[in-house]
Amino acid sequence: MGTALATSPAHASFLPLQNAVITATYNGEAAGMLGLDHDFASEPGSNTTGLDPTGTGVEFLTADFLFGIDFSADGALTVIANSAIPTGAYSMRFDFGNSLASPISAFTFAGTEGASGVPGLSIVDSHTLALELGDIEWDEFGAITARIETAAAVPEPSTAALLFAGMAGLALARRPHRRHLHRH
Repeated sequence: MGTALATSPAHASFLPLQNAVITATYNGEAAGMLGLDHDFASEPGSNTTGLDPTGTGVEFLTADFLFGIDFSADGALTVIANSAIPTGAYSMRFDFGNSLASPISAFTFAGTEGASGVPGLSIVDSHTLALELGDIEWDEFGAITARIETAAAVPEPSTAALLFAGMAGLALARRPHRRHLHRH
């Protein structure tokens, strides 16, 4: 007999991305992203790729080769400028479909290196996130990093109390009883 605990969000933790399959768009176009699984070739379906299990390269290049996009197994998303980036509006969307162990609940800016400004970060739904990069000033090979997070689940206090009360009741029921012998 098993006991199920109800859970509720407590705090965010990094969302592991092992075995993730990602479909991406760049400036609203599927053809704008070239995936690792397709050797970055411009071909139908190249905007879908799996997480690089070796962690040695990027999962996507934009078709204009301005950006490389890297996801790490521990939930980090890094966008790297491959050259000096001209001023303009740049947007990216990443859809993980059903390949995540938990839903996306937060997407937070983690910092820059060789870039200035803060990207627009948004969660589209529980498995899709979006980046707006128009307000970033890039140095060559500059990078921005964001963390993809999920809500950590913890037992509801009332559920935990019921569970402990039930366990205490079982312990009392199993306790040996003293038998009183009555003499007549």
